[in-house]
Amino acid sequence: MKYAYTILYVDNVEQTISFYNKAFGFKKKFLSPDSDYGELISGQTTIAFASNDLGDSNFKNGFKKLESNGKPFGIEMAFSTENIEADFENALKAGATEYEPIKEKPWGQKVGYLRDINGFLIEICTPMD
Repeated sequence: MKYAYTILYVDNVEQTISFYNKAFGFKKKFLSPDSDYGELISGQTTIAFASNDLGDSNFKNGFKKLESNGKPFGIEMAFSTENIEADFENALKAGATEYEPIKEKPWGQKVGYLRDINGFLIEICTPMD
């Protein structure tokens, strides 16, 4: 078995893909003709987005949609970088909001937290040795 995708359900797939390109440099891999599903080029595991409407059609019992103004879900995507301060600032300029500023952890790693334009929690961190 292989971990293949993380799919986040959002209001606007095309806008979200554009944000992740501007904020983090991920390029679009795929966008469906009706823009209800899209993928980013993000390494071995694909980051994908699906519209909330597609989620409604996939899950007959429904699902909890993220509220961008409420507390984030207890899940995050983490992106590591050697240039944490610059990349954190670039994400803010692209429309992310700061959730926790960059701090150095006791083990020496720098970590900061953002919320994307949908309200999902994103960790920006330096690589672990």
